[in-house]
Amino acid sequence: MRWDDALPVGLPDTVREALLAPLVDHHCHGVRRDDLTRGGFEMLLTQAGTPAPPGTTHFDTPAGAAVRRWCAPVLDLDPHVPPAVYLARRAELGAAEVNRRLLGEAGIVTFLVDGGSGGPELLSAAEMGHAGGAAAEEIVMIEQVEREVARTAVSGVSYISSLTQHLAGRAAQAAGLTSAVAYRHGLGRDPARPSRGSVIAAATRRLAEPAERLTDPVLLRHLLWAAVDVARERNRPLRFHVGYGDPDLDPYGGDPALMVGFLRAVQPIGVPVVLLHCYPFHRQAAYLAGVFPHVYVDVGLALGCAAVGSAAIMGELLELVPFHKQLFGSGSHGVAESCLLGALYYRRSLARALALRLTADEWSAQDAARVAHMIGSGNARRVYRL
Repeated sequence: MRWDDALPVGLPDTVREALLAPLVDHHCHGVRRDDLTRGGFEMLLTQAGTPAPPGTTHFDTPAGAAVRRWCAPVLDLDPHVPPAVYLARRAELGAAEVNRRLLGEAGIVTFLVDGGSGGPELLSAAEMGHAGGAAAEEIVMIEQVEREVARTAVSGVSYISSLTQHLAGRAAQAAGLTSAVAYRHGLGRDPARPSRGSVIAAATRRLAEPAERLTDPVLLRHLLWAAVDVARERNRPLRFHVGYGDPDLDPYGGDPALMVGFLRAVQPIGVPVVLLHCYPFHRQAAYLAGVFPHVYVDVGLALGCAAVGSAAIMGELLELVPFHKQLFGSGSHGVAESCLLGALYYRRSLARALALRLTADEWSAQDAARVAHMIGSGNARRVYRL
C-alpha cells in the first residue's frame, strides 16, 4: 500500500514524514493465528460479538468498507472487491501470511500487547512482534492476575499477600498494567482504599467461586490500589479501558469523568494513568488529561471503526487535549485488519487536523511535525519508558 496516497495532498514534507514515521502501538490485542470462516471473520469486524441479522453482513459497516478499500491491495487485490473475493484471497494466503502482510504494512515499530483477553488462538506479544517485524512487550491485565490468585489462595489473608506478589512478579516483565474495571462494575465508585478487614471478608466469599468474573466492589477497589502500589514501585503506567469497548459495558459506567475522585487520590503518588479508547467520552478524557498532570488518553479502536468519520473524532479530541498527553493505540483485536486500519485512520485523521491548523496559520510546519512525532511514538516512549 502506498501510504502517501492515504494522506491529504499539500502537506509540507516535514509533516508528511512525521506522519509516516514508525508508530508505537501502545494498546493492541493479539490477532487470530488460525484461518477464519466468513462468520468468524465478520464477528471480529465489530465490537458487537454477535452475527449480523439475517440477510445482512458486518461488511456493511464503516470498518467493513475500509477493509475492502485499504486491506485488499495489501493482499494483492483491487480496492473495493466484494467481501467473498476478499475472504477467498485471505483463505488462499493463510492466516500466517495475512498477519505478516497486514501487521507489517501498518508501519509499527513497537507493539504493547494487552494480554488479558483471548486464549491460545491469539498471537502472543512476542508472536505479534515477529509477524509485524517489530519489537513487542506485554501489558498485564490485573483482573486476569486476580482470577489466577483466587483459584489458588487458601484464605482471605493469603489472597491479599498473593495478589501483591503476583502483580509485582508480572509487572517486572511487562511494560504496564491495565484494568477492565469499567466492564465489571463501572467507573463510578468510592475511590478510597478499602479496609483490610473488609477485603479479607470479601476475599473469603470470593474464594468460594473463584472462576466467576470479579464484580465485588470491595475487591475491585483493593485490586486497583494494589495495582497502583505495584505501578509506583516498578515505574509502570496503569491503564483503564473506558468508553467504546465490549458489548457487556454499561455505556454510562464507562465515562472517565466518573474517575475524578480516583484520579485525585492517585495524583500525589505519581503513577501515570492512561485512558484507553475513550470514545464517545473523548472530550471528557481530553479535559481530564488537561487538568491532571498524570493522565493520558487515546481514542484507539474508534478511529478504525469510524473509518472516514475518524477525522471528526480526532478533531474533537484535539480541541482540548495537551499534545504531550495523547498516544497512538490501534486498539486492534482478533484480526490483523484492525491493526492496519487503526494505523491508517490515525494517520489520516491527524493529517487532516494538522492541515486545518496549517491552513489557518495557527501552527507552523515545525509545530505540526513535532506534534505528529509526539503522538505517534514519543509520548508512548516516555510514559512506558521504552
